[in-house]
Amino acid sequence: MSVLEVENLAIRFGAFEAVKGVSFTVEAGDTVALVGESGSGKSLTALSTVDLLPDSAEVTGSVRYEGEEIRGADNAALRRIRGNDISFIFQEPMTSLNPLHTIEKQLGESLLIHQGLDGAKARARIIELLDKVGIRDAESRLGSYPHQLSGGQRQRVMIAMALANGPKLLIADEPTTALDVTIQAQILELLRELQQSEGMAMLFITHDLTIVRRIANKVCVMKDGEIVEAGPTQDLFTNPQHGYTKKLLGAEPSGAPAPVPDGAQTLVETDDLRIWFPIKTGFLRRVTGHVKAVNAASITVRAGETLGIVGESGSGKTTLALAVMRLISSEGPIVFMGRDIQGLKNKELRPIRGDIQMVFQDPYGSLSPRMSVAEIVAEGLSIHDTGETAPVREQVARILEEVGIDPAAMDRYPHEFSGGQRQRIAIARAMILRPKVVVLDEPTSALDMTVQVQIVELLRELQAKYGLAYIFISHDLKVVRALSHKVMVMKLGDVVEAGPTEQIFDAPQDPYTQRLMLAALEGAT
Repeated sequence: MSVLEVENLAIRFGAFEAVKGVSFTVEAGDTVALVGESGSGKSLTALSTVDLLPDSAEVTGSVRYEGEEIRGADNAALRRIRGNDISFIFQEPMTSLNPLHTIEKQLGESLLIHQGLDGAKARARIIELLDKVGIRDAESRLGSYPHQLSGGQRQRVMIAMALANGPKLLIADEPTTALDVTIQAQILELLRELQQSEGMAMLFITHDLTIVRRIANKVCVMKDGEIVEAGPTQDLFTNPQHGYTKKLLGAEPSGAPAPVPDGAQTLVETDDLRIWFPIKTGFLRRVTGHVKAVNAASITVRAGETLGIVGESGSGKTTLALAVMRLISSEGPIVFMGRDIQGLKNKELRPIRGDIQMVFQDPYGSLSPRMSVAEIVAEGLSIHDTGETAPVREQVARILEEVGIDPAAMDRYPHEFSGGQRQRIAIARAMILRPKVVVLDEPTSALDMTVQVQIVELLRELQAKYGLAYIFISHDLKVVRALSHKVMVMKLGDVVEAGPTEQIFDAPQDPYTQRLMLAALEGAT
């Protein structure tokens, strides 16, 4: 029996046609994946099924739930279906959950609206749901706020909310994109188990084909608002017909970085670096303990070399990088180009800052929306002297061209660019100062697979051209393998394994590293 039938769906915003004649069916017990890059129309298609699009959207076509037409249905009918028969899980739980309400209150709200449950009955049902999605010691978590939970726990709470009213169709919109590989594997396994035990149908939206292979039995590939290919998952992976599908399947970072030149200078070195944050309690705020963020981390990075740092959220990866940049306090030597910079004051550090730059995970958050691209990229030149005598706009144009951005667009603003273009702009901002070392903190995790490949190629080219040293932080092990000469694996502040990339990937010794590799690479081939 068909749970959801979408026929000839079209969505238009003024003159722009975002979705063009899309048709697909989700049967009971099916998992249908909508796959494509950002802007392909996947999420708009899903939101249109229960009329969650903005008023500016013009929608035509048919959407039937269990044979009943729901496109254009009145609000009372839609309220009955939303959250009750059809539930959503969104990509970023931190923005989907209310930061001012406890987990119990947010789950209880849905139970009260749809089932009339409150008090002890609602509380018992909430604990049951949290247990079902794998929240340990669920009763003690009822009073927690979203910021007190990890990313994986927040996503589990979102799944519990979606399951609260026993839906027949679950729509999951990129539910694992921001998660560590081990947590991602757990969430996918949880969804698969819940689907089987609850007898749900699922519409799964993603840009990651590795996930599709793990969870879906049917696939619809979308490009520019159209479904260009659809069919059983196995058939599509073994015998893709459309050129775009073939491009997506081939869009995986591969290859290896250029070898490190013989005699390359050591640029960054630490020895047993320790980063402990004091816990102060009592009226006098005495130190009663420490959060041990990083214990005894020793790294060496040479010119032209990439050190990949991997591990789950909270392992200390970013904390270590920030300490190396002297942006947070630490104990132990930090040697940059033969000079220990650990004890230097801010004034003494300023000339060195231009030589160590950082590229962040979310370029939309790290680029000022009030500044043009030219102003963003040139900002560092007002502080650091690079020895360049060319006019500033000429320098900006040169570096933008180098990272693949049309210099004619330099007077536009960040919101006018795609995610991949914004990340190129962030790289240009770091590169214009001609640094020796670049710290890359999850620079590809929010990007489509095809764009990830482009960014990896760009970083390799820049490294080969300028002899850059990279400290590359990521939970995407395929990207780490393609970029890194050496890999360090961190867990709860400890370095559990380190060595050449081939050794860590092909013959991991530590059980934790083995679990990471299994979670990241299972189903990738």
